[in-house]
Order: sequence, then structure tokens, then C-alpha cells
Amino acid sequence: MRLFTAVYPSAAASAHLDLALGGIGGATVADPGAGLRWVPKEQRHVTVAFHGEVPDGAVPGYVAALTGALAQVAAFDLEFAGGGSFGGRTLWVGVAEGTGGLRALAAAAEEAAAEAGLRADERTGRPHLTLARASGARGATRGGPRGGSRRPRGRSDDGGVLASWARALAVYRGPAFRVEAVHVVSSRLGEGRSGGPLHRDVAVLALG
Repeated sequence: MRLFTAVYPSAAASAHLDLALGGIGGATVADPGAGLRWVPKEQRHVTVAFHGEVPDGAVPGYVAALTGALAQVAAFDLEFAGGGSFGGRTLWVGVAEGTGGLRALAAAAEEAAAEAGLRADERTGRPHLTLARASGARGATRGGPRGGSRRPRGRSDDGGVLASWARALAVYRGPAFRVEAVHVVSSRLGEGRSGGPLHRDVAVLALG
């Protein structure tokens, strides 16, 4: 299975983000057009470490090691703010508060993965939560907020269908929420909704 370790937003933080997206895009949030694919709400997360393909038998050892490592990491507050796009292909919202806690989690995951013989590619260099991905040709304009057809100007990494969304999210700030647990998640490609990945919790582990 493909495995990763992640933090998930609280229900209140996710709802606040949905309200902001609705204010930005109106009806296009529900019907973005062919050029945009939203990440299902239940799959929104901040990746702490990506482990790649992992034998099923290696997972219990990693979970046990991570449980011990997390005992040294205190719960912390996390707050989403700002946003943009990577390469004009991925729309994201950033993290304003909680980067230190995420680094501590990444270190714990790396330590536990090494003990269990797994890899742990750290994903907290630029902490973010992915919201959507462009599925059409780069430079397409359908699916932007309010259905605008004019291609917005912006940085080279904010081009195409995601440009206006990225600019609008640049001023976003959400409510802080308490991170008290991390999720170890399996991802099976092509088995989820509309041919996307299927995510399932392998373990939910408390901090501290």
C-alpha cells in the first residue's frame, strides 16, 4: 500500500474554508467545469511525511514506533492562511501558525520510519493543504471564480485555471484549531471517488 502520515483540519476549520471558497467562487465551487478537480473534503490534509509503497507487514512496526515518538510532541495550534498554486496545477492554502509543531511531527515520523525500515519524505518545507488540481490543459480559464473568462495576470506559478483562485486565497485567514493527533493513512490509487485515490486510516495516534 501507499502510506503517508498527516494532520487533518478540524470540522470548524474545514467549514470556514468552505465558506471562503463559496464566497470566492460561488456556483463554480459545486460545478467548477472540466478544468478543475476539487480534493474531496474528507481527504483534505497537511502531509507530515510520505512513505511511498509499504509492505502491509511493515505498518504495525511503524505505528508502534510513531506512538512512542509522539509521546515527546506536545499538542499545538494550527491556522491556515494565504494560498497559491504550484506550477499552475495545484491549488493550496498555506499554514500561518503551527509550522514548528509540524516540523516536530515530521521529525517524529522520520525517527519512527527509520526504526521500522521505511522511508519518510518530509513534506513540511512549505506546509500546505491541497484544495484542487487543474485537470485540463494549462492556460485554460474555465472554472475560475464567478466563471470569469479573462485570464488573470499573476506570477508564473499562478497561471491557468487556478490563477484567480490563488490570488483570492492569498488574503485568506482561517480559525486556529488544536492538533492533538496524527493520522497514518493508506492510499490506494484509482479506488476512490471518480477514479481518485481511496484513503483509509490505518491508525490515529495522540500527541503528548
